[in-house]
Amino acid sequence: MEPILTLKNVSKGYPGTPVLKDINLEVSEGEFIAILGFSGTGKSTLISLIAGLQEPDNGEVAIHGKAVTGPGSETSLVFQSYSLFPWLTVEGNVALAVDAVHRDKSKAERAALVQEKVALVGLSHATDRKPSELSGGMRQRVAVARALAMTPEILLLDEPLSALDALTRAKLQAEIDRIREQEKRTIILITNDVDEALLLADRVVVLEPTGTFGEIFPVSIARPRERTALNHDAAYKALRNRIANYLGGLNDAKAALANASKSLPEVTPITAMQPPKAYLDAAKSGIERRYLEFFNLKKVYPTPKGPLTVLENFNLLMDKGEFVSLIGHSGCGKSTALTMAAGLNSISGGGIVLDGREIDSAGPDKGVVFQSPSLMPWLSARENVMAGVSRVYPHASRLERREIVDYYLERVGLADSLDKLAAEMSNGMRQRVGIARAFALSPKLLLLDEPFGMLDSLTRWDLQDVLMEVWERTKVTAICVTHDVDEAILLADRVVMMTNGPNATIGRILEVDLPRPRDRKALLEHPKFYGYREEVLQFLTDYEHGAHAEAA
Repeated sequence: MEPILTLKNVSKGYPGTPVLKDINLEVSEGEFIAILGFSGTGKSTLISLIAGLQEPDNGEVAIHGKAVTGPGSETSLVFQSYSLFPWLTVEGNVALAVDAVHRDKSKAERAALVQEKVALVGLSHATDRKPSELSGGMRQRVAVARALAMTPEILLLDEPLSALDALTRAKLQAEIDRIREQEKRTIILITNDVDEALLLADRVVVLEPTGTFGEIFPVSIARPRERTALNHDAAYKALRNRIANYLGGLNDAKAALANASKSLPEVTPITAMQPPKAYLDAAKSGIERRYLEFFNLKKVYPTPKGPLTVLENFNLLMDKGEFVSLIGHSGCGKSTALTMAAGLNSISGGGIVLDGREIDSAGPDKGVVFQSPSLMPWLSARENVMAGVSRVYPHASRLERREIVDYYLERVGLADSLDKLAAEMSNGMRQRVGIARAFALSPKLLLLDEPFGMLDSLTRWDLQDVLMEVWERTKVTAICVTHDVDEAILLADRVVMMTNGPNATIGRILEVDLPRPRDRKALLEHPKFYGYREEVLQFLTDYEHGAHAEAA
């Protein structure tokens, strides 16, 4: 049978920048292909070539053997951003595409097609709503309905779920799988999520950093594929490990951590200087044990409808040098707890004690890395880190402060970008600067609020490795808020699982008994890893449908 889509020796570049090189692929009708790759490898360029939005410099993209020379009705594309018209309703946004593509159909036929596709994505109850009245997940459903309403032979999905929270992403993955089953469309999905690829695809194709296709992995796992059940599937685990290790090898070759040539100078930060004798006498206990204590922590926000209790009865003890991950669905109070620990958010009840002192304000003893790096764009990497170091090390010489800055920037792999402006950096590079800055301040407590949430999963893996490597050297007490199950287990000594909000609290605590220092490849093959993963996934599944699910 002739393939529906053929790419033959396709190459594409921009002035001075080669992107894709010698791409070859045949896709059968009804097949679901997932393309995995690093940021900047040309995934979106590839999908644009298939859609006819760009032409290759060399080679040919063909559908049913006919070269693609421009956009056509054979393909329909869903982008990462929703691209909806804000003044039109759900029905209006879908109808706009239908009216443009299906001019040969009657008005009644077009209206029926709109209703059919809106119902297919579960939005019949919201046909009269405008985008501003919809959640992010609902907006993306509208984009999928619009694409399907054009009745394309090939549905192209360009990272459509990457900007969504984990719960919404899981729901839309299930929606896409249901559409695959009902519509029998040929689907090409661009993604950076290995689990998403394995959950949905018939084949996983790796786009390497060189802009060429690497290994192609057939996914022979039986359908339907249920997320929690897959955790018991030996074939799934073996394939997942193969792909992860393959990508890890590419990542190592692409961006190995720089070997720091500098040693850290022996200078004392202001936050570690000896406090008065009276304080030392009063705070002798709890320096190693119970170094950080949350007791009956509560947060209430005023709203027009009355007080809203976001977090309550949050109790957690941490020893010095311990690493804890906080995980839970959106709105469960993870970031609220973190910002209160940072002294950036007032406490409504209870308290937080760090190294014998109650936290009541922000300060350099608490280093924070947010999802967005929050750098000063007009300053270089070195200057952004130096801005904090100069205040925290007032008694160090200029040379010593510079050595501290350069040491940590080298540790996060930016030895060749010390003087590069933040405005000229990628998101991944900016987040490396943020991590270097946090560690360089030598804080008593490191707080990470979804620090890799805006990054593709492959860049995220790289920065997780960076974080682990630097943390192993400092052993700073740390809390990381995340929605990524693997990340939570990989980084932490304990995973703290949060119930849904409002009135969120700690639902379960998982002790992670895995050797340190941790290597991703060894971890995936460790007999305890998938057991830990299942326990967290099951907890999140139990709380998927409401705030008061019963904990197992």
